[in-house]
Amino acid sequence: MAHQKSFFNLSRSQKFRALFLALPAAAALFGVTAARAANREPFVKQTFVYKTVNGCGLRADFYPAPGNAVRPLIFWIHGGALMMGHRGNLERDHLERYIRAGFSVLSIDYRLAPETKLPGILDDVQDAYHWARSMAPKLRIDPDRIAVVGHSAGGYLALASGYLFHPRPRAIVSFYGYGDIAGAWYSEPSPFYSRKAMVSRADALKAISGGVPCGGKNPPQRFLFYLYCRQQGLWPKEVTGLDPHTNPRAFDRFCPIRNVQSDYPPTMLLHGDKDTDVPFEQSVGMYDELKRHHIECEFIPVAGGGHGFDSRKMNDPEISADFDRVIAFLKRHLD
Repeated sequence: MAHQKSFFNLSRSQKFRALFLALPAAAALFGVTAARAANREPFVKQTFVYKTVNGCGLRADFYPAPGNAVRPLIFWIHGGALMMGHRGNLERDHLERYIRAGFSVLSIDYRLAPETKLPGILDDVQDAYHWARSMAPKLRIDPDRIAVVGHSAGGYLALASGYLFHPRPRAIVSFYGYGDIAGAWYSEPSPFYSRKAMVSRADALKAISGGVPCGGKNPPQRFLFYLYCRQQGLWPKEVTGLDPHTNPRAFDRFCPIRNVQSDYPPTMLLHGDKDTDVPFEQSVGMYDELKRHHIECEFIPVAGGGHGFDSRKMNDPEISADFDRVIAFLKRHLD
């Protein structure tokens, strides 16, 4: 692939075309389109700082279900390869369905890689969970009726909650998440991303030179660092600081598929079989492991679905039907 040009050495028109072709993948990783992110009202929203670390105030947006009753909680985690995204990426249509079903929703930020390595990210997510439980009286939520829902990297973090969170969540929903972060799909160059304009390490570092992300919106050029990692097969090393080729057992604690036990929560997996970012097989393998341990699990394979298939509007009959199953699964375990 040495014949391919570095992104920053392309002409202006070539750069525009390269970014244009990358936008669908970037949008899916962020979990929301720009147009829909701008249209989030009229839901009631309260924003809290759930944790401050190294001067970084990490925030969570809380959307209460109407009324004064104590409600179950959807603990929602955004995607973005652990390198991008923010709490505002929650789709309006999804939020509306959760609230209409009687759930309150908490969408959290966490620090991002590569500036913060995975142990710190996992600490943030666990701290947000404990904060939510401690705030249960004020938020009018039931601390014993919490489901963790995530998309892509958020799906990975949701799956990790099944063995890291104490007490365990009542249920998990993973949209195109993954249980193995050390496999060849992440630790070797991606054929899909290697077809795009190559990003050099120097250019990748420029893309993350704006300071340590502290939650909230982050600049879109961070996608170039992710693109570089996928082209070089460096994502696991950049995110964890560990090399899966020389120290594979060090990844045991980071891989949900290696940590399924008898107390793992009931889990629903949704994944498109045409996903070019997270292989469909990641959910297949996780489903098989859950079934092997006799964990209640539902798997919704989406025929023809790509990464971020659920960003289509709820007036799409297939998406609406899939979400009906998500809501039914959550109600069964949270009501």
